[in-house]
Amino acid sequence: MRRQGLDIFVNRIASHQELQHSEDLRTFLQADEETMERLRSQETGIFKKKPADLMQIFKDAQSKVSDIVLGKEKPVEESNLEYEKLKHYIFELENHLAEAQKHAYRLVKRHRELGQSLSDFSKAVKLLGACEGGALGKAFSELGTKSEALSVMLQKEAHQLLMNFEEPLKDYVRAVQSIKATIAERANVFRHQCELAETMKLKEINLDKLMLTRSYKMGEAEHEYNELKAENEEATRRFETIVRLMNEEIARFQEHKTLDMGIAFHEFAKGQVRLANSIADAWRSLLPKLEACSTQ
Repeated sequence: MRRQGLDIFVNRIASHQELQHSEDLRTFLQADEETMERLRSQETGIFKKKPADLMQIFKDAQSKVSDIVLGKEKPVEESNLEYEKLKHYIFELENHLAEAQKHAYRLVKRHRELGQSLSDFSKAVKLLGACEGGALGKAFSELGTKSEALSVMLQKEAHQLLMNFEEPLKDYVRAVQSIKATIAERANVFRHQCELAETMKLKEINLDKLMLTRSYKMGEAEHEYNELKAENEEATRRFETIVRLMNEEIARFQEHKTLDMGIAFHEFAKGQVRLANSIADAWRSLLPKLEACSTQ
């Protein structure tokens, strides 16, 4: 089951127009175990930082939160109505998908438990039939055989329900959580860009003052301003890139979600009809033999 799920996941990534060119994907698919182990052991990101650096990060974060709580600073956010609607949609979607996935899990569990109960019932009835003998014993034996066949059918249906219904829902819950992480990253980049823009305004005012006074600090101030300007331009490009990619991915997500969810619910309905008909046919075929025993 895990291998099947991994195959679906890798194929989904490989078919993505951006991710299919990823060096990480190529390494994952082609690298040997030794190379993969070496890459796993490399320290990256926050784990490269020294304890003192981490403590400073926590202190900065604590100071920032305190400022916001005490009203010294209000968090800067995008004032975009369409984007606000999108965020509301994503947060609502996560709740509904998670609820649907929870009940799908219960359906799978119920099928498995019912299948196991029928299997246990089958063994008990067969033993009862062997004890009784005669026509009644034969009827019990056939009842046990039908119960065993239905048990296998329910276990198979539980697996199909897991792979074609619960797992797609679980994938979309994870996808929505990734979108939420991107929303948080977009907010951070936007705030950083606003802070840089505000700092640039202050630097410009300072430059104007130094120019009027013909200060010897003019050269150093210009250098700092140019560095800040370059950083601001990079932050702007990064924010615009995030917005562009996010818009493209949201459109792709909504298109695929509509298709995938339609298929998942259609397969679920077909599976339930198939299972109900098979169960009804199995029990119906036993009725004449059981009726014959009950009238003797």
